[in-house]
Amino acid sequence: MTVKHTKTKSLVRYETLNELPPAPPLSEHVRSMGDDEIDKRAAQDPDAGLLPKAFWEKADIIEPEGTEQITLRLPRRVLRHFKATGKGYQSRITAVLSSYVDTVRKTN
Repeated sequence: MTVKHTKTKSLVRYETLNELPPAPPLSEHVRSMGDDEIDKRAAQDPDAGLLPKAFWEKADIIEPEGTEQITLRLPRRVLRHFKATGKGYQSRITAVLSSYVDTVRKTN
């Protein structure tokens, strides 16, 4: 686990899912709800996605690969472009490169 402190908040990153602290226990009211009540409330929730009933039974847990710090030389225009997009520009550069790698893998 790594912790990064800023002026407004702390960012905590876990290396594996096993490092995550346990979730707080559900309230007695929530534990007493039946499946029908849960389905009814989920249908009323605009943020609830429509997932098939067996989605989580078939879902595979995929842990992130991790990162490695390197020195990378980029053309100034490329770096200016990404920096102009604001905070998180390095993550966006990574996303573009990852997308390229995924595309190349699919075509080979």
